[in-house]
Amino acid sequence: MNKALFALILAAVSASAFAKLPPLNDEAKAKADEAKAKAAHTAKADGYLLCKSQDKVAAHVQKTNKAKAGKPVATPPCADPGKFVYTPPEAAAPVAAAAAPAVAAAPAAPAKK
Repeated sequence: MNKALFALILAAVSASAFAKLPPLNDEAKAKADEAKAKAAHTAKADGYLLCKSQDKVAAHVQKTNKAKAGKPVATPPCADPGKFVYTPPEAAAPVAAAAAPAVAAAPAAPAKK
């Protein structure tokens, strides 16, 4: 009896977990977009720091183990992502629209009956 009651309560609680959340408002969407952009920039910055440290280690190995190290492999230089600057898409859209020339729409042909 207790197991059946426990299962019923568990089913009722888990059903509420599938309830649909309300849609995000514009401010929450903007914050989420900024957080996503910041996370992407942080990943690029971490990659840059990793690249620099790998170059440093490779240079040290080449310097200290000339007999065992072999020929150095040419790699592309590390690209510094710079400081994080976020431009919201709403602010970028009017700038892009002002830069694009206005094109007049061609008049529509009259419909035949």
